[in-house]
Amino acid sequence: MHARYLVVAALALAPVGRLAAQRPVLPPFAVEEATIADIHAAMRRGALSCRALVDRYLARIEAYDKRGPSVNAITSINPAARRIADSLDALYRRGGAVGPLHCVPVLVKDNFDTADLPTTAGSLALIGFVPARDATQVARLRAAGAIVLAKTNMAELAFTPYETVSSALPGYTRNPYALDRATAGSSGGTAAAVAASFGAVGLGTDTGNSIRGPSAHQALVGIRSTMGLTSRAGVVPLYLWLDVAGPMTRAVADAAAMLQAIAGEDPRDTVTARARGVTIPRYADSLVRDGLRGARIGVLRQAYERPTTDSQVVRVFQRALDDLRARGATVVDVTIDSLDARRRLQTGACDPFRRDFEAYLAEHPTAPVRSLEQLVQSRRFHPSIEKRLERAMAFTASPDTAAGCAQWAEFRAWLRGAVTTAMDAQRLDALVYPTWSNPPRLIGDLNTPHGDNSQLFSPNTGYPALTVPMGYTRGVLPAGMTFFGRAWSEGTLIRLAYAYEQATKHRRPPALMPALR
Repeated sequence: MHARYLVVAALALAPVGRLAAQRPVLPPFAVEEATIADIHAAMRRGALSCRALVDRYLARIEAYDKRGPSVNAITSINPAARRIADSLDALYRRGGAVGPLHCVPVLVKDNFDTADLPTTAGSLALIGFVPARDATQVARLRAAGAIVLAKTNMAELAFTPYETVSSALPGYTRNPYALDRATAGSSGGTAAAVAASFGAVGLGTDTGNSIRGPSAHQALVGIRSTMGLTSRAGVVPLYLWLDVAGPMTRAVADAAAMLQAIAGEDPRDTVTARARGVTIPRYADSLVRDGLRGARIGVLRQAYERPTTDSQVVRVFQRALDDLRARGATVVDVTIDSLDARRRLQTGACDPFRRDFEAYLAEHPTAPVRSLEQLVQSRRFHPSIEKRLERAMAFTASPDTAAGCAQWAEFRAWLRGAVTTAMDAQRLDALVYPTWSNPPRLIGDLNTPHGDNSQLFSPNTGYPALTVPMGYTRGVLPAGMTFFGRAWSEGTLIRLAYAYEQATKHRRPPALMPALR
């Protein structure tokens, strides 16, 4: 597979005119909401070429990202995308698909290393930096046949879960469902771009929320996998203790296909040694329409019930629970005993950002800055992150020995055991809760309740969580439901979420970005 990708790269350097002359005239293909299966089926029947697919997505970016609705999600476009598409078409004519993601245009968050595009992590301080090699996940997607179509905006250095604004790209990224609403953060650019069908699928990162929150805000599926199942090598870190990277898609099946391609041990990221000896299943086998039948699902009210929880989100979630029951699941309440008391024991400070960020810089000698101090001194960052930078600079203790970090580690170990005990006691397949308790905020509003429910359970246990669309509030604002489970239970979560998705079909495209003529 890797050898065929090298052939793709070589063919991409061939004269475009010679390849273009061989392209037939093809019937229209609607890229809006198209799945990987739709794309490949059209190619098999001769109704779609890779070049035509790329052209259609680029046309949508041209029409809607900086013009028209001005979603403002794209930071850079791959100038070789059309050449790569032509080379993939040539290979397809000779011997069929390069891999399971043949010609799938991927939108990549701008904190993944890409050897052919800049990686800025949203910061002016890193403008112009092109890494020497791809992040492992990017490399694995390309080896499976995918095309990196564009890089996407992010909350600068992944600091905030609430909005997508950076110094590398002027202005906010807008929610395609309501342009005055936020995308959440920090993978909001990927979420907005995938929701608007600027590409087929997307890659995001998640430290506390940043795959699942933006996915919920844009009616997408997002997977935060078990810590160690997927590599973070070549991703600008926030906190490596919690960082995970993975799929953001419009359909559960597409998220499963992406996860299949990126999962597995990687010598560049030692945390993936945890996957050694773990059998990675064929996630496509989990795409079962009656997958909820006989399932036992726990409602984790501690994750979302608070005085500021939005009543419309509660109504949508209650309807989702009814739908789970209607499809054959048993739904029960579950409580994590002593949770609040345990959380109160965390009193010390812990901020490993500086250590992790500078370790990344040490692996990238061509980066424009060599330390966090240099970045701060450059003043090339968005004012909204200044206090976070100051806190990171002020934390001078070693994260390996600081008392606050030790408390945090102790809490995480306790929470893993408590969640597993609670699930075992009621023989549960998964826990569920609204991904956010409140609808997307107005852009610039940091005062009304945010409703982020993603920071506690999945990141601190290292266990997987998957968000799937569960409906809308205010008629147009998406809401998501999280399926949360034991370590290495991605197959189970995909099965439950797929059955729910297929039964309800809540995903709908944003009306503000219709199909182009």
